[in-house]
Order: sequence, then C-alpha cells, then structure tokens
Amino acid sequence: MLLLDDLEIDIFSLEELKKQAEAQFNNISELVENLANKKILLRIERGKYCRANFRDESVIGCRLVEDGVIAYWSALNKHGITEQFPNQTFIQTTRVKQHKIVFGVPYKFIKINPEKQTGIIDEGYGNHRFRITDIEKTFVDCFDLPQYCGGYDELIRAFNKVPLNGNKLISYTKDTRNYSVVKRIGFLAELLDKPGLKSFVRESKKNINKRYTLFDPRGEDQGEFVNGWRLRLNMSRETILQICNTSF
Repeated sequence: MLLLDDLEIDIFSLEELKKQAEAQFNNISELVENLANKKILLRIERGKYCRANFRDESVIGCRLVEDGVIAYWSALNKHGITEQFPNQTFIQTTRVKQHKIVFGVPYKFIKINPEKQTGIIDEGYGNHRFRITDIEKTFVDCFDLPQYCGGYDELIRAFNKVPLNGNKLISYTKDTRNYSVVKRIGFLAELLDKPGLKSFVRESKKNINKRYTLFDPRGEDQGEFVNGWRLRLNMSRETILQICNTSF
C-alpha cells in the first residue's frame, strides 16, 4: 500500500503494477490477492483492482475495456450539457464487451467501427485520467444512435443551447458515414440558425442521399417532407422550436 501511495495509484491492472514494481517485489500477484481478500483492495474484474474507497465511474468504466471512451448520454452529462443523469454508464469501444455491473453501477458497452472512434479527449489527471468524446462528437454519436442519449427532446434542447465547432462537425459526420446523422444535424442547425455552423450546413447539403429519413428515428412515419434535406419531419418545426424554448 505504501508503494501505491508513492506511485499515486488508486486503480490498476496487475500487469501495470508488475511493470512498475517488479524490481521491488517478486510476488506481486500474491500480495494483491491477499489485499483483495482483506478488502483493502477491491477486484473490478479479473486482473483489475482499485482501492476500497475508489468509485469514479468514468475511470472504472474506461478501464473495463482497453479502448473504452465515455460517450452518449454519459458524455452529455459529464460535459454539463444535460442535467439528466443516466441510469447506467455508456462506454464506446471497438471491441465486444458484455454489459456488467461493478460496485452497483451498470456499464453498457456500445461497439462501433474503428473509423468512428474519433473526437476523443482526455479528462482527469494522473491515475484518474479517462477518455471521453468531445462535445461535437458526443452530439454526432447521439444523433447516430439516439437510443443511448436519454431522450430525443433533451438531445434537441441540448443541441440548441451549446456552442459548436462547425469544422469538427463536418469531420465527425464524415467519419460516422451515416447520411441520416448529416440530415438531422444539418436541418437542426439551419432551422435554429446556429451561430458558426453555416459552413457545416452548406457542406452537409452536399453529402445527403436521395432517400427520405425520419427526423426522429423512433417516431411514426408521418409528417412534412423537407426536400432540401430529404427528411420527413415526424416532429413539426413548431414542436422543435417549442422544445428549444423550454427548460427543465
């Protein structure tokens, strides 16, 4: 434990600890197991441990899979974009990982293609560092897979109130390779006259297909057809604007 204090480590894998302390101990696995049995350390999963009082959900979640990134609803909340708290922590990864519960916290792993894993920044410090999608990538991901964003109304409201970088949106929507995402975000940016996104709107109109897409992918197949965006507004413009002008 003195070694962990010296190295300022609260969470670690057995392999990491061996690399840092193999010169001082030749029985690290046995020592860690002994401390875990005494509940001084807690086992997160096989080969991964933390101190008994460590509970940072973001750090733990990213440690559960090698390329884990805080994303979707969890990222919206972490960035302070929404006050709604997710009932589970969403981790984006390029690997297959079974959902699991650690210390009472459910973790949901969403597998994506490697080319979609962009727009990642580091937060935290030292041993408490974790990866998270930046604000623009978080919105692109949520419009790509809205079932993980905590509600479409809240996503629209958040999009309206947060300043966004148009160049980042152009880059991330291209990485996503999802025409529906381009249409939904482009239409919203134009409808709301979002500052700084005119170039994004122009670029988006060049990158849409001819097939009509539902604005709300989980809504009914009805509503106004918007030719310029090849969108069907199953949520009216008036409703969208009302959502943006409502705060909770």
